[in-house]
Order: sequence, then C-alpha cells, then structure tokens
Amino acid sequence: MTATTTIRAREERATSRRRWRLDPVATASAVVLALFVLAAILAPWIAPYPGDGTTEVHPENLLQAPSAAHLMGTDTFGRDVLSRLIYGARTSLFIVAAVLLIAVLFGTFIGLVAGYFGGWVRDVLMRITDIFLAFPALLLSVALAMVLKPSVSTVIIAIAVTWWPWYARLAVGMAASIRSRAYVDASRTLGQSHLKVILKQVLPNATTPVIVQTSLDAGGVILTAAALSYLGLGVKDPTSEWGLMVQQGQSLVATQWWVMVFPGLAILVTAFCFNMLGEGLRSALDVKKVAR
Repeated sequence: MTATTTIRAREERATSRRRWRLDPVATASAVVLALFVLAAILAPWIAPYPGDGTTEVHPENLLQAPSAAHLMGTDTFGRDVLSRLIYGARTSLFIVAAVLLIAVLFGTFIGLVAGYFGGWVRDVLMRITDIFLAFPALLLSVALAMVLKPSVSTVIIAIAVTWWPWYARLAVGMAASIRSRAYVDASRTLGQSHLKVILKQVLPNATTPVIVQTSLDAGGVILTAAALSYLGLGVKDPTSEWGLMVQQGQSLVATQWWVMVFPGLAILVTAFCFNMLGEGLRSALDVKKVAR
C-alpha cells in the first residue's frame, strides 16, 4: 500500500466519522438498540417477574390494567406484560441475528463465487437466485412456515430462505468489479487458490455495502418474524415473542389495550431504529442502498 493510498484511506475514515457525528438520529437509534440488546441479555435479572416470561401463569391476575405492581399490565394468562416484553426481546432479536447471519454468509458467498468466476458459473447461480427473487418474500416465508412445525427455528429458516438472494445480488456486482484488479491478479499469479483469493482479496472489499445492507434489512426481518407469529405460523406460547403478543392482544385492543399496544410499540421502535441506523451507516460510508 503506497503512502498516497494510506493517506486517502485515513481521510475517508475521518470523513465517515464526521458524517456519523452529524447524524444524531442514527446515533440515538444505535443507543436505543443497544438498550434493547442489553435488556434481552439481562432479562432474568431485570424482568419484574422472570417466570412470566417463560411458563408461569397467574389466573388470579387476568388482564389487570397498568399499575405499580405491573407497569404494563397483565395479559390473558395473568402474566406481566413488561416481563414478557423483555423476554420477547430475546426471541425477536435472536431471530433477526440468526436470519441475517445465515442470509449474509450464504448469499454473499454465492454472489462472490458468481462474480469472481463469471461465465456459466455466474449464469447458473444467478438464475437460481432469480427463481427465489421471483416470489414475494413474505408469501414464500408464509408458504414455508405452513409446511414446518411452528417454532423459532421455523421462523428463522422461512425468512432466511427468502433473504439470502439479495446479498447474492449485492455481492456479485462487487466481486465482478474487483476480480480484474491488479492485486487480485497478483494473488493468482503467486499460486493462491481461488477460494483463498475470494476470501482474502475479494471479500474484504465487499464487506462495507454488505454491512450497510444488513443494518437496513434488520427492521424488515423483525417485521416479517412478527407477521409470521401474528398469523400463527411462527413462535408459539409460552415462548415470549413480540408478534405473538400482538396476536394474543388483538381482540382486546378496545378494552385491554395494553396487551397489544406495548409489544406493537416495541416492534415499531425497533424496526424504525434499525432503519435509521442503516441510513446513518449508508451516509457515513457513502454506500448506495440496494433497492428492494
């Protein structure tokens, strides 16, 4: 790396930091998301009634309004809504992390291989990708969830299968533009295997747009997971999950509004914060967003 390249890289990093500091919404969103993650990790210690987040029920406390004893009221089984909301953060955020991990690893690898080799390899892999993209993501997730047993694993699989093609599409263009660069040719000349070249030379240069797209997609994943649980195709009671909590409180919204409103707000705030964080990263890193 030349001195000029080093200076330019430092200037770009400094510019990214300045852009980030100028985006208070993205910063606030990152703080809120960090609090949600922290609450999920510390759920057994900070939930007012930890047992209510798992299997305990209290028939004597059915549908109590918010009070000092239950800050967000109780649900149809007498369980503390705040405790289930905190435990629900564990489930919902775990689903987001698992889906994006699977989609990013598989989709990015497929895209890098297709873009690096080009030719018939690219044609075959991209046609397979196009088959998945031809179906509306939510409808395909619903169809997959219908043939599997409702569970957290089902939600993860059903969403990840529909999410990876976007990362393949994103990575294939990056790999195609990088494969002809001098340092890639030099690595091949030195006898490095194709896999090593892809992992060591092509992948690091494609990570920035993938990271930005991941943060933008997190909100969509959490909404899709909530939709599957709301439709009865995802997480099942007694597991705490925000979409399931909304489904359980939908018939009570006119009288016992707290059962549905609080988990609905949690979904809304989390999805909004993920989107704002993604927009902040995109602006700071100056990366164009992939259109969905």
